[in-house]
Amino acid sequence: MSGREGGRWIQEWDPEDEGFWQEKGEKIARRNLIFSVLSEHIGFSVWSLWSVMVLFMGPEYGFDPADKFFLVAVPTLVGGVLRVPYTFAVAKFGGRNWTIISALMLLVPTIAAWVVIEPGTSYSTFILVAALAGVGGGNFASSMTNINAFYPLRKKGWALGLNAGGGNIGVPVIQLVGLLVIGTAGATQPHIVLGVYIPLAVVSAVLCALFMDNLAPVKNDTGAAKDAARDAHTWIMAVLYIGTFGSFIGYSFAFGLVLQNQFAQTPLQAASLTFIGPLLGSLIRPVGGKLADRFGGARISLWNYVAMGAATLVVIYASAQKSLPIFLVGFISLFVLTGLGNGSTFKMIPGIFQAKAQRMGLSGEEAASYGRRLSGASMGLIGAVGALGGLGINLAFRQSFMTTGSGTPAFVSFLAYYALCVGVTWAVYLRRAGRAPVAAEADAAGAGEESRRPVFAEV
Repeated sequence: MSGREGGRWIQEWDPEDEGFWQEKGEKIARRNLIFSVLSEHIGFSVWSLWSVMVLFMGPEYGFDPADKFFLVAVPTLVGGVLRVPYTFAVAKFGGRNWTIISALMLLVPTIAAWVVIEPGTSYSTFILVAALAGVGGGNFASSMTNINAFYPLRKKGWALGLNAGGGNIGVPVIQLVGLLVIGTAGATQPHIVLGVYIPLAVVSAVLCALFMDNLAPVKNDTGAAKDAARDAHTWIMAVLYIGTFGSFIGYSFAFGLVLQNQFAQTPLQAASLTFIGPLLGSLIRPVGGKLADRFGGARISLWNYVAMGAATLVVIYASAQKSLPIFLVGFISLFVLTGLGNGSTFKMIPGIFQAKAQRMGLSGEEAASYGRRLSGASMGLIGAVGALGGLGINLAFRQSFMTTGSGTPAFVSFLAYYALCVGVTWAVYLRRAGRAPVAAEADAAGAGEESRRPVFAEV
């Protein structure tokens, strides 16, 4: 028996076949989606662990705001980098097998944090332990790649949105746990938070072992990875995903620190507010995918970036006026819009490569196979770059508070980025003047060149 055989390996999988999907495919895919969401949820919680831990780090720790902003930025960097190898781990080990491994790996940063989280620990030690939490960020890439293979194109927007949204909710949930601990046991008991997540990682691994499956047809394709890396659409979508997911994770990690340093909120006051934005942004992500399924991902994304720019203007105004209520309205609106945009932008990815396959003259299962191959390979790269956007946001806040004592300059830079995203989305995916030449360009250029050139496509 080979390593890709046995009871937990599914040998044949064709979700685009309606008969197969109705008979058994949908039921199997849904079961794997449920437990993928569970594992990714806990992964996101661990990834955002230090956005909660810093609320417990009072003056006795000896760290200033800039130190804390950098501390919460470190897991973002590591998590973004790990998303690339995590993407390929699904095909290497199997979706179920890698989900078990990645769940157990969450024990490393949680146990390490348990050991070091006390006054007197050196800043370099905290940086090292915070970096370990990056493994939770890698889970997203493997989870999305795995679920992408289970679902047909017509269902991907909803399925990927639900998978990612359920994972994203791990951010506000751990912040709620932190709020509960601070409100009941005080701001000196971070070990209680860790005591919740250490056993949860084990439970997740056990449940995934019992109920998930591996797909034998999903294998690593280094050619697909190279094609995805050479394709301009991969990097264009990475730029757009920075604007949505980079904003979501960066704001999630920084929200509590911004409230403490710009509006003089206590740890309890900050903790009572920080979970609201990430919670709403996570819950609405599947809606963004659903809207993209119906109206087109590019169209939803375009107007979403416009709205994000408007919400950022509200935040800038509130910062200048030192109005916490207006700031909260604008900032929480930003969270909601990042969630919508996360769903719509990720829906665009399989649609882009499916459209490219059709322009190359492919059809039916051949086109679907090409789309799955390139979209799966590109998702890891896009997710990694998007996550690194969160690093940029935290570093921008760090510099802003160091130089001006306010987050306003950082928000101005974010506004400029959303304007860039509006322009890119319109120019590449919605500019109607470019639609007519696409077919002729594809015929003239040939399949190999067409697979790499950025084209105007409504997706």
